[in-house]
Amino acid sequence: MRKVVCVLALGIFFSCQTNEIKVPENPLGWEIFETPVKASLRGLSPVTSEIAWASGSGGTWLRTIDGGKTWDHGVIAGLDTVDFRSIHAFDAMNAVAVSAGQPAVIFKTEDGGQTWDLKHKEVEEAFLDGISFADPNRGYVVGDPIDGKWMILQTANQGESWYPVLNLPEAKEGEAGFAASATSLISEGSNIWLGSGGTEANLHYSPDFGESWKKWKSPIMQGEPSKGVFSVTKLGGEEVYLVGGDYIKMDDTISVAASFSTLHEKWIAPVSSPKGYRSGVVYFPRFHWLVAVGPTGSDFSNDGGQVWENFSNEGFHAVKLGHAEAAIWASGSNGRIARLKVE
Repeated sequence: MRKVVCVLALGIFFSCQTNEIKVPENPLGWEIFETPVKASLRGLSPVTSEIAWASGSGGTWLRTIDGGKTWDHGVIAGLDTVDFRSIHAFDAMNAVAVSAGQPAVIFKTEDGGQTWDLKHKEVEEAFLDGISFADPNRGYVVGDPIDGKWMILQTANQGESWYPVLNLPEAKEGEAGFAASATSLISEGSNIWLGSGGTEANLHYSPDFGESWKKWKSPIMQGEPSKGVFSVTKLGGEEVYLVGGDYIKMDDTISVAASFSTLHEKWIAPVSSPKGYRSGVVYFPRFHWLVAVGPTGSDFSNDGGQVWENFSNEGFHAVKLGHAEAAIWASGSNGRIARLKVE
């Protein structure tokens, strides 16, 4: 009996050793792909390390299903003057795209981008900032406040129909959202987090699908239309991380990042900040990294956002984690799309 136990224990030991993940010290930069477009790409939705979608100015959409070697592309519903700054892909064939500005519209494709169907159109005052899906069916689109209330639309059927959340949170006069990376709103399960800017940079939070809301004033720079929270990412548990700054003064590193625990209602400022204004941030659970991007470069943190290190001068608008959590992708100006190099 003793021999059997030893053999089993030894097998378990070697099994654990074999499956241990080796964590690199830092990212090795970006693998930048050649794409057939020159649009500014702020909408980004990677699915796996091989499948990714993007969208942007001039009604542009792109899709790769072979890891960036080739790209399908086109103009969403012929709207070549519309900036589609938000996109969410479910798989290689199905995706939802959201415009910023007018017309405020939501389109969906079910054939890999070949055709796009209008699913929702908002009022003339609407400006839609971003999209986030909490699960495969339920998603949200956030828009700038109208008449003192945030605009938050929801779907429960993969974007086929959209309607306002039950209780829209209040907004201060001059408080607004940013569509720089379409990630000022994130959702998971029944939880919704929304970062804002302008006169105030707040974190709005709902634990119950938007039925009730809390608000905390963030330490991110604020007080002017160009300042505030531009991106939010989930760190795990009840903790989120926020980045932003001032898109007019991009080199200012004061008050551009912070973490927050919705459980303990506590802000934690970093010891060192990203290298200036950052429009996008994402958590990479594979290596427990945070990766932040902006027009002036890319940074990472391996300690929950306390200490940041600049690893690339390549600038991007948005950074996203694939649904399969295997790869980090980024998109930016002039049709630029890249995948994070880690080994």
